Amino acid sequence: MKNSNTPFTFKQFTISQDRCAMKVGTDGVLLGAWTSLVQEPNSILDIGTGTGLIALQLAQRSTAETIDAIEINAAAYEQCVNNFEASPWGDRLFCYHASWNEFVSEIDDKYELIVANPPFHEETVSSGEISRDQARQSDALPFMDLIHGVGKLLAKDGVFTTIIPYKATQKFITLAASYHLFPHKITYVKGNPEADIKRSLLEFRRIASNAIPDELVVETHRHHYTAAYIALTKEFYLKM
Repeated sequence: MKNSNTPFTFKQFTISQDRCAMKVGTDGVLLGAWTSLVQEPNSILDIGTGTGLIALQLAQRSTAETIDAIEINAAAYEQCVNNFEASPWGDRLFCYHASWNEFVSEIDDKYELIVANPPFHEETVSSGEISRDQARQSDALPFMDLIHGVGKLLAKDGVFTTIIPYKATQKFITLAASYHLFPHKITYVKGNPEADIKRSLLEFRRIASNAIPDELVVETHRHHYTAAYIALTKEFYLKM
């Protein structure tokens, strides 16, 4: 079994992750691949970037001149900076070491695309490792704080995308509506055809829309990926 501290090599960049509590995972890769770039955003913000994975995916996929990221954990921040500098797009990537609320209160810029793979364990969990628990628990970044900040920093015609637990979807959509952010695209994610829906990929804009959810199945069976998942992620995974 691969050591989770070893670097994760993608087709065009490598993620060092030995100093980050949250390692490269399916959720992050999915969000970075699924997020639409049809509007060709020139400014992108990745909230709680961790290793820098999603920011790096969006750098690979876009020509955006400004790709900012923020990370509160000092070790993860340092590792993210190193991952950015080691990538082909280091001149377009910048990471801030700050909390989300600090960042929102101090930044006047507007972003055309904002992405977030937020902490999602609403119940209190303890692994005995503070940085990992902070990265996993939503009390470190409550949905209300996340959406409030996005509402402030998102450009008028901007797009916000996120991935959250399926069971939290309606709560999140209702909260977002109170900040005049409305779902335009919804994809429910299942591990396999028989599994329950596990995640929701959500795209929000400032204009109301009647979003019709679709569904993405990751595997037909263990380590056998569906054509849809391969099509979505093949630009990144070495063996896709």
